[in-house]
Amino acid sequence: MNKHQIVIIGAGTGGITVAAQLLNKNKNLDVAIVDPKETHDYQPAWTLVGADTYDMEKTKRPQKDFIPNGAKWIREYVTAIDADNNQIELKNGDHLSYDYLVVAPGLVNDLDGVEGLSEALQTDSVCSNYIDPEKTREVLKNFKGGNALFTQPTTPIKCGGAPQKIMYLAADYFRKNKLSDKTQVTFATPGSVIFGVKVFADELLRVIDKYKINVKFHLQLYKIDGQAKKAYYKLSESKQVVAEKEINAFDTNVEFIDDKTVALPYDMLHLAPPQKAPEFVSNSKIAHAEGGNKGWANVNKHSLQNPDFPNVFAVGDVAALPTAKTGAAVRKQAPVVVDNLLKLIAGNTADNKDYQGYSSCPLITGYGKMLLAEFGYDNKRMSDPLISTFVDTTKEKYSMWLLKKYALPFMYWNFMLKGKA
Repeated sequence: MNKHQIVIIGAGTGGITVAAQLLNKNKNLDVAIVDPKETHDYQPAWTLVGADTYDMEKTKRPQKDFIPNGAKWIREYVTAIDADNNQIELKNGDHLSYDYLVVAPGLVNDLDGVEGLSEALQTDSVCSNYIDPEKTREVLKNFKGGNALFTQPTTPIKCGGAPQKIMYLAADYFRKNKLSDKTQVTFATPGSVIFGVKVFADELLRVIDKYKINVKFHLQLYKIDGQAKKAYYKLSESKQVVAEKEINAFDTNVEFIDDKTVALPYDMLHLAPPQKAPEFVSNSKIAHAEGGNKGWANVNKHSLQNPDFPNVFAVGDVAALPTAKTGAAVRKQAPVVVDNLLKLIAGNTADNKDYQGYSSCPLITGYGKMLLAEFGYDNKRMSDPLISTFVDTTKEKYSMWLLKKYALPFMYWNFMLKGKA
């Protein structure tokens, strides 16, 4: 059995950033990264790809270019975590033992989480930037008017604002292409507010009014009929509450199946699919066994350390944290994990509890427009002191668009993945 001092599962944003920062601080550390993917994806740009304003090829680079010098890259799938015995199992049957484990595999799309979803995605009118942003681009280009439905699941998803971003871009696209008068844009969400931080929600509501988007709250997607072009929802509140909470309530030809079920017709449907932790995480002892976080990696929300296995940490999307799953969150999580690992290796206590839930959602509101929502635990606004000195990030700005399209990708490839940001 092979053994390494530190094993990192996943060579995505979290895994690479932690590995790079560790080796920047101590090049003699024995670090192994386990991930079979040959390509590294910059997923934050996939919204722009779907809106035909970014090249998909620019979001992909060879994984080998970002494995830090000094780290061993094990190109295999993980099939199990045995935290009791400090080892993981690989798809080829090998076992890999560790002194310390960092779990950063991201999450997976659960296409079985909505009845009919897999089949609907094979049709020409259903798309998802989370799965194939180039198809979203084609669906948008081929749309000639009708009901444009945007929706999201009840599960946690990466970048909770992403389903709205493509909707605003689509609404702007319809306006630019003289389709607005024959198009109704609808956003159906299981939530009760458009955004959790009021100052950003207020600006988004202004954008929603500008585009005349119909927003329906408390709708939980459970089935899609791709042939009939209908999405079916359970109501988490009464019909009266759902109706009272609507914004820009236009005629959407809503079909009430019964008091707790409705169907919404669509001519174009974009959705974020249900998402979950990989099975090797959810089936392991490092995951929550029950409750609302069932299946997600169990960590202290400030130290990222597992409460039952102190030599195990989790970062990024797989961690059960009450904040948004974004790359910006990883940027603040990684230094805490690195510091705690180095303290443990030195025989000290992992007492760094500095992560305050910071996450950032660049909310694109149209072509050339964006606001930057930064927040932490309990939906507390947490603005970057430098950016907010020069720009009001609560308002849609062209400068924020430039940040999203050019500055953030540059920082990601050249600084974050090298452990320097």
